[in-house]
Amino acid sequence: MTDRPDPEAPVPAVAKSHGRLSIRASKQPRDLMAEPQVSGAWTAQIITLFPEAFPGVLGLSLTGRALAEGLWNLRTTDLRPFGIGRHRNVDDTPAGGGAGMVMRADVMDAALREAGSHLPVIYLSPRGKPFSQSRARELARGPGMTLICGRFEGVDQRVLDAHGVEEISIGDYVLTGGELAAQVLIDATVRLIPRVLGNQESLAEESFSEGLLEHPQYTKPALWEGRAIPEVLLSGNHAAIASWRQDMAERLTKERRPDLWRAYRESRDMDPAKDRQLSGASDQSRDYREQTED
Repeated sequence: MTDRPDPEAPVPAVAKSHGRLSIRASKQPRDLMAEPQVSGAWTAQIITLFPEAFPGVLGLSLTGRALAEGLWNLRTTDLRPFGIGRHRNVDDTPAGGGAGMVMRADVMDAALREAGSHLPVIYLSPRGKPFSQSRARELARGPGMTLICGRFEGVDQRVLDAHGVEEISIGDYVLTGGELAAQVLIDATVRLIPRVLGNQESLAEESFSEGLLEHPQYTKPALWEGRAIPEVLLSGNHAAIASWRQDMAERLTKERRPDLWRAYRESRDMDPAKDRQLSGASDQSRDYREQTED
């Protein structure tokens, strides 16, 4: 007797192959963290009171696909089980008085020891050194990082000193906690890992890759709401296009980020005090500036 498929039987969901493993279409981003860790892959270890916040957007798009393919690992350590007493308290009042609460050194130390010490440890803090593209490149070349997500008024300084923790800030503002900042650091770093981006050439033209902001981008239609794409970009003259893009990158950096502009000129042995006349400005680039100022 020959077995025949039951026409009434439900058809199983088709698995989508992403390299290391197959993920069904219904797979949720956080499910990716339950997969076996890939030995030797770049690893982000998160110490947080809210492990459910991860992977968040990191489980989507390019970073999510790379996570599924085993190009990087993501682990979380819940800080709460290391808390003190029946209520698992992780914080206490600040020494010397003041508002708010401070995360305890003994609690954070226990979590750090559990997470392991083979990765550099970073504490997301508004008083830290500003995060940069160059720091992201350095981290991407390493084995990974352990990120401390603070809450309340911060973390007891003693545990930061004891573990040689690096403090990094993503901007001059204050967040409720470090979870969002941690995702920013991870996203900026993971995309620099080989094979995460499909087109590695795009990394070379991004903002900050050469110390400048990126030039403006355009796409179809050629004319929109009376605004045309700069003619030079449609000319097919690759040398002219490259010159226009370099000119616009320099102009935007000088106008919007004078700090980057000074560093850019100093790195090329230019006099930072000299107001260099940017060359090669086309009518289209001037039109762009006028449009952005409207």
